Amino acid sequence: MPGETTISQTTPVDTSPLNATHLDVPQYILITIYTTAFIGGTIGAVTMSFLLVKMNTLSVTITAIVNLVVIHSLLLLTMPFRVYYYISQKWIFGMPFCKAVSSMIHIHMYLTFLFYMITLIIRWLIFFQWKDKVEFYRKLHAVAASAAVWIAALVVVLPSFIVQYGSSGNYENGKCFNFQEELKRKSVKALNYSLITVVAAITCVLLGLQVFIILRVVKKLPGSVWSHQEFWAQIKSLMFISLIIICFLPYHIFRVYYIEHMNEDRQLQNYNEICLSVTAISCLDLLSFVISGSHFFKQKIIMLQSKLACC
Repeated sequence: MPGETTISQTTPVDTSPLNATHLDVPQYILITIYTTAFIGGTIGAVTMSFLLVKMNTLSVTITAIVNLVVIHSLLLLTMPFRVYYYISQKWIFGMPFCKAVSSMIHIHMYLTFLFYMITLIIRWLIFFQWKDKVEFYRKLHAVAASAAVWIAALVVVLPSFIVQYGSSGNYENGKCFNFQEELKRKSVKALNYSLITVVAAITCVLLGLQVFIILRVVKKLPGSVWSHQEFWAQIKSLMFISLIIICFLPYHIFRVYYIEHMNEDRQLQNYNEICLSVTAISCLDLLSFVISGSHFFKQKIIMLQSKLACC
C-alpha cells in the first residue's frame, strides 16, 4: 500500500565523520522494533517449522500456519536491510529493491491478517459443530490453495507495487521508504480508506464473537477453566485477535489522521513509520504460540491462578 514514509530529520544532520552515525529518537525506536521482531520472529519461524513437520498437512488450519511461516520469513529477510538503512541513514541497494522491501511489509500485513482470519473461521466452524474437522482431500489441494494466494500476492500485487510505487513524485536515490507523495492521489486515498474500514469492521466482529465463545466455554466447563484443553484452544484464538488489535489496528487508525494532515506536520511521518513498524511485531506470533502451547507454560499459569485464588 503506497504511503510508507522515511524518518524526517528534526534537526540538520552534520555529515562530518564524528556525527555521521547520529540517530534521532524515532530511528532508535525503529531499530529496536525491527531488531526485536527479527530475532524473535526468526526463532519462532524455525521452531514452528520443526513442529509442523509432525502435524497433519491436510488440515486447513495447519496449511494456514505453514503459509504464515512463509510470509513471516519473507518479511524477516528484508528486516536487516531496513535496520542497516536506519543506522546508516543511506540507502545503497537501489530504488527497485527499495520499492520491493517497502511493499513487502504491506503485503505481509494483509496476508497475515488473511491467514489469521482463516484460522479463526476454521476453529469456529469446529466449535459450533458445523464441521468435525476441516481438511483438504489431498495434499495437492492444499498446495493449490496456497499457490493461488501467493500468485495473487507476489505475481500480481508485488510487480504492480514496484512499477507504480513512487511514481507520483521525485525521490532521492539515497533515501528509501519516502513515498508519502503517493497518498495525494485520489485513487490511493480511496484504497486506504477502504482498507482501513474493512480491517476495523472485521476486527470488531472477530473480537465480539470470540468473547462470546469464551464466555460460553467458561459457563459450560466445571471447576477451574485453566485445566481444560477447550479453554486453552479459545485462548489461542483470542491471541490471534489480540495480535490484530495490537499490531495492525493502531497503524490503520493513525492512517486516517495521517492522510488528512500529512502536509501540516512533518513529524507525522515519523509517527506513521513507527506505527507501520509495529505491524512487524506480528512476526513474534509463532514464538508466542510455541510458548503458550507448552506444558510448562500451562502448569505455571495454573499455579499462578491457584496462588491468586488462595490470596
